[in-house]
Amino acid sequence: MTRTRLTAEERHQQLVAAAVTAFSAGGYAGTTTDRVARLAGVSQPYVIRLFGTKQQLFIAALDHARDRIEQQFRDAAAVQPDLPSLGEAYDRLLAERELITVLLHGFAAGADPAIGPVVRDCFGRLYQVIRELTGVEPERAREFLATGMLLTVLGAMRVIGPDAVPPAPWTTELLDGLTLLEQSRDDG
Repeated sequence: MTRTRLTAEERHQQLVAAAVTAFSAGGYAGTTTDRVARLAGVSQPYVIRLFGTKQQLFIAALDHARDRIEQQFRDAAAVQPDLPSLGEAYDRLLAERELITVLLHGFAAGADPAIGPVVRDCFGRLYQVIRELTGVEPERAREFLATGMLLTVLGAMRVIGPDAVPPAPWTTELLDGLTLLEQSRDDG
């Protein structure tokens, strides 16, 4: 069997994807570079050679998640630059449970001196992108982000999404009409 050699960029992307998977399951503290290496099918020293530290690998996973959300927002706004379009894009991203969960782990690790600035920048950048793409006032962008964070938490807890657990009585009431699409319709 012949093995195809990956380019440096392809290998980097492969490792970041493995990092998203590993960190979404174990969080920052509970994930080792060895776990990421095993998921990617490479050696642990190779991971360290490319990223330097576990912290830098985690930051690369967070950057990937942020970039993916931003690109989805930009793609949606290219078709229709309003909050409902961005809401539809984020609703689709909620199905990528690992992506949203790794962000939550990043926010939870925000007290770390190296991770904190990254996640604060991530959140601020997404806020600015929402304002830039839609032209909404700060209050509407804040409401959109707040609803998105609630949906992110609910998705990470598997209350919503493709692998949702059976609903508890409180979930029906909380979720009634709660999507970024519905929340943002008044701006459409």
